Amino acid sequence: MTTQYDDGVHYAEKLWPSWWLWTAAVIIGASVSLIFFPIDLFFGFLTMGAGILLLVFALVITTPTIEVREGWLRVGRAQIETGHLGRIVAHRGQAAREQLGPGFDARSYQCIRGWISPVVTAEITDEQDATPYWLFSTRNPEALLKALGSTEQVREEGVSTTG
Repeated sequence: MTTQYDDGVHYAEKLWPSWWLWTAAVIIGASVSLIFFPIDLFFGFLTMGAGILLLVFALVITTPTIEVREGWLRVGRAQIETGHLGRIVAHRGQAAREQLGPGFDARSYQCIRGWISPVVTAEITDEQDATPYWLFSTRNPEALLKALGSTEQVREEGVSTTG
């Protein structure tokens, strides 16, 4: 994941939903059709397919991307020049729970996915930006830290590093 892509991307990751969310989407999408089966089998199957497709489509289009390019970090809909980033630290286990709980600052930008346990905190050093840091999920924190040029090790303990 840390290889240089042809278009200048150093790192790219889609935060795809977990298998249980895909399963839930199919079950909920199919359950929409239950009201139509007693009326007509054709409309029952038609609404089942439409319900499943609609929820799967919603999962696909709402899946955020993390991307590190030459001089830029993009997480979900937000992007920032890497020159405005300070300390970048990844957290796992108890350290991640600390960042999401007691160490959490509501002013931060978040792109959290509950089914992905490691998180990254990237300090914002731009004085004109009121956001103290970005907090976002990643499945591969080591590769992301490397792509951003951070020499920090992934934290496992519950030590707050954001403030």
